[in-house]
Amino acid sequence: MYDDAGRLEVLLQKFDEAVELLAQAPGFSKPGKLPRVLDTARRVLLQQGGCGAIETRAKAIEEAGIFAGSDWETPQYLVPTLTTFSLKSPDANVVVIEALSELRLLAVAKGSYQHALLSQEHARHYLTQVMAINLGMLFGAPSEAERETQGKLALIPRHLFSHLAERIGYEHVIDQLIDEIWRILKQRPIQVDAIKQMITQIALCQANPEIDLGASGQGADRLVSSLYGPTQGCREDPGTEVYRERLERMDTSALQAEAMGFARAMHDTGLVSPYHAVLMRYLLEESDYLLTEAMGLSSTGRDCLLCYRELVHALIRSGIYPATAQAVYGLALLLERGILYQPPVAPAMWRQLNLPLSEWTQARLALAYGETATPRARLIEGVLCMLGLPLGVGQGNNPTCQSARALSMWAYNDPDYLLQMVAWAARDDEIIMHFEGLPISSNQSQSGVASELPIDLDPVSLIVVPHLDRIYAEMGRRCIGREGDPHRWVNPEFHGWWSGRGFCINVDVATGNLTDLDAFIRRFYACYHPYHNGNQPLIHPQPAGMAITDSAARFIGWHAITIVRASLDPSDVMRLYFYNPNNDSGQDWGDTVIVSTAGNGERFGEASLPFDQFTSRLYIYHFDPLEHGELATVTEQELDSVKQYLYRSWGASRIPDTELQAEQGVQPPINKV
Repeated sequence: MYDDAGRLEVLLQKFDEAVELLAQAPGFSKPGKLPRVLDTARRVLLQQGGCGAIETRAKAIEEAGIFAGSDWETPQYLVPTLTTFSLKSPDANVVVIEALSELRLLAVAKGSYQHALLSQEHARHYLTQVMAINLGMLFGAPSEAERETQGKLALIPRHLFSHLAERIGYEHVIDQLIDEIWRILKQRPIQVDAIKQMITQIALCQANPEIDLGASGQGADRLVSSLYGPTQGCREDPGTEVYRERLERMDTSALQAEAMGFARAMHDTGLVSPYHAVLMRYLLEESDYLLTEAMGLSSTGRDCLLCYRELVHALIRSGIYPATAQAVYGLALLLERGILYQPPVAPAMWRQLNLPLSEWTQARLALAYGETATPRARLIEGVLCMLGLPLGVGQGNNPTCQSARALSMWAYNDPDYLLQMVAWAARDDEIIMHFEGLPISSNQSQSGVASELPIDLDPVSLIVVPHLDRIYAEMGRRCIGREGDPHRWVNPEFHGWWSGRGFCINVDVATGNLTDLDAFIRRFYACYHPYHNGNQPLIHPQPAGMAITDSAARFIGWHAITIVRASLDPSDVMRLYFYNPNNDSGQDWGDTVIVSTAGNGERFGEASLPFDQFTSRLYIYHFDPLEHGELATVTEQELDSVKQYLYRSWGASRIPDTELQAEQGVQPPINKV
């Protein structure tokens, strides 16, 4: 077996051989040699350090003729905005050749490759534009569209832009980077390691005398200080040991100032400094009042802490360390939710504190997070964050949106059930759920939706999702042969009793065509729209399925989300607020359907769309058949608005001929793709 460096070395030898064969081949036979070069390059680019190795070979690669006859042959005419489409292409060869072109330009920009067709300055400017345009790929996980169309291929652009940023410098995209970080932080994700890495890069840029940020970087100070110096006592980032010594010399008023400073920074950004964790552990022996100040608690959270004082202290001792500092935010929001007052939750949290972890659980946590904290502390941090931020759960770069949605829904609606799942998975390496009265063991089920064990998840998801994924897939297999969509039976059994037993779908499973569209829309409005359901707020979050589209409104695939609530936004537009397990909910779904995550009445973790736009991308939902809304009050204007959005997007090629004939004033959509 090779380690990573050894594997890369072997692949580079094969790559060099392939490039040499391409270089030696006469012009007419070069196309036959090209697939081997591109395939080997793809495998190299997926390795850590692969981009750097390709960069050093840029001149040889181009001279061998890899770009000959393509648009990339004339780099002086390349357009930065087109790189997004190439790097998100489902065609591996397109992604690889675009990456090779960027690395060639990087070699030119750094002066190691004197190119005949473009200057060093031109190459640098081009790459700066490319980095700014594709900022999401610099540190964001692949989107649902990328996962569906590219799979592992989506990792190549991430490796590429990480390498470009290190070589070109973050200062050139610093303003866009700061805006992007704030946009993501407003969604309050549980996983913030990638964001912390970006803030660290910004801090390094600020501290480097060789980097002149000029007028850029405005607004970075709040981000950097939130991690490395939120308060007067740690302003110059002295290190946790020094800070601990300083705390011992502070009086009560100084400690209160520190506590309030940390709380302000934490609630402003959603990020927790390692120094905050040091203060929390120190205050255990000092004052519960100062503990509440350090977490920025309201009267609700303060009362909850005082009622469950011993439990909160135990959670701080076991789960809050500098390496697990985000647990402070999770604990604060957990107390604010008041869920410890639910009778089963506090005993379940005590069980979690003393839970013996299986060897497999410990190994998985150590593999994913290293050994800067114990697996037990990591898992407690994960539990606190998930219970505090139930809408901050992300599915990572994995097709496990159903499992991520279930964890979020349980944390939001049934926290003791979530804690039971964690106990089974972490202690017993097995989860048993029931489907229509019959047990399903995660150990006895076949493989799930994910082809590999996911690793890029929060601690709870890391342990629980593999089990849920297999159970969910097994439930689907038990529905084989039934007429209609299996979600009708799977969702209520998998997610919980509160999932409505009524079920609506607007796609005929056999043909893929739209069906019963008017009835589908009318019932959804009658069940969920406050103007048509007697102004009844949604009581329990409900699973639903979306037809995800890209920015050109083209169909990408089916995706699981949770309907959370419907309400008027600050502009008096009726919006549907939902949870999207995809790691970044702010997405452009085409035809002006742009998902909002802040500024339109969203709470942390929620995404939202105007009601008609949301309905136009909906393809399945659940409802309570005993709760009767007013179907007749849904107007033709409301129906038409939804249908027009639908016909211009994913429904364009799914309209049955009979429906087209029946629709008056609706022209058959032209599929331009």
